Amino acid sequence: MKLNLTKVVNGCRLGKIKNLGKTGDRSMDIPGCLLYTKAGSAPHLTHHTLHKIHGVPAMAQLTLSSLAEHHEVLAEYKEGVGKFIGMPESLLYCSLHDPVSPCPAGYVTNKSVSVWGVGGRVEMTASKFMAIQQALQPDWFQCISDGEATCNEATSIKRARKSVDRTLLFLDNCLKLQEESEVLKKSSIIGVIEGGDVTEERLRSARETAKRPVGGFLLDGFQGSPATLETRLHLLSSVTAELPEDKPRLICGVSRPDEVLECIERGVDLFESFFPYQVTERGCALTFSFDYQPNPEETLLQQNGTQEEIKYVDQTKKSKTSCNQEMTSYEINLKEKKYQEDFSPLVRGCSCYCCKNHTRAYVHHLLVTNELLAGVLLMMHNFEHYFGFFHSIREALKSDRLAQLKELIRRQAS
Repeated sequence: MKLNLTKVVNGCRLGKIKNLGKTGDRSMDIPGCLLYTKAGSAPHLTHHTLHKIHGVPAMAQLTLSSLAEHHEVLAEYKEGVGKFIGMPESLLYCSLHDPVSPCPAGYVTNKSVSVWGVGGRVEMTASKFMAIQQALQPDWFQCISDGEATCNEATSIKRARKSVDRTLLFLDNCLKLQEESEVLKKSSIIGVIEGGDVTEERLRSARETAKRPVGGFLLDGFQGSPATLETRLHLLSSVTAELPEDKPRLICGVSRPDEVLECIERGVDLFESFFPYQVTERGCALTFSFDYQPNPEETLLQQNGTQEEIKYVDQTKKSKTSCNQEMTSYEINLKEKKYQEDFSPLVRGCSCYCCKNHTRAYVHHLLVTNELLAGVLLMMHNFEHYFGFFHSIREALKSDRLAQLKELIRRQAS
């Protein structure tokens, strides 16, 4: 694996990761995102419908929590999870947890961590974890870590120190076991940066992890409420400054457009794409604009449409339903009656399969009568819209227009 940076502007990194995959002939652009999956399959989508989406990321994200209970079957299969799930050509990254399903706290010890599958808790020692990775045979995998000292709540220095010590010990044990495994020699371990909201421990975690032969870095614990945003961003800048430039930086738990842009400005390369899935589960469609240099003739129409949707979202936030409480200003709820006779595409000017072939009224009708098909169409649209956003970020970096894109996204979030 080799990371080639073509441009670094004010902390933002533009480039390409090359020599990926078992054969070393794959590559992926940064900044970018991973394809979010459930047990190796894109939610709601078959491989056929997934291929109708433009800009699908080169690397798919698997979650250990959804696969750990089946590792004995995969070990017996012996050809890796990629071929088992019908994605032999895909690059695969295995994360510890599913970002959509937070795990209960209190189950990390000096010798093990726990993941939660359908059948309950699965305890992971370093040896068991590496045995499962050997059965999965991913291209990248996140090392086990103590991620319970996060920025979501005040963390004591003692707890943050313990988090870093445990994580480094897990990493050392896993690296040693990797050296002994012929199967995992072509896989890369992603070292995890922990330390909660204690700057000294965060920096120690970054420095010590960078000394190990890891393939990249995962920034854990930077997700949280808006109240902690300033603290998280300051920590993020401090941590990325300690990391080597020639290895990719991933971040978990961050997927919303405005947060993505803030993290890119602080040197993060890769993100999870669970946000489109969450929007789909609410029966919503992503509508935010990332065209920072629109056609002048269409500018007024787009601005009017965006303001209309933001006004609608502000009104629906007053609702007591959990769906509307979770809604952001980047989406519209197609279950609402106002879309019953709205025959415009989900997003004006969008060229995705769903927008070209179906209207808001049709998807509204499906949400009432056939939620299964509605989920397919919404997932296709939301994924393509989100992947297009990352393409737009890369183009903005090439032309030094990231500030305009960020301001456009900020206005839609306000």
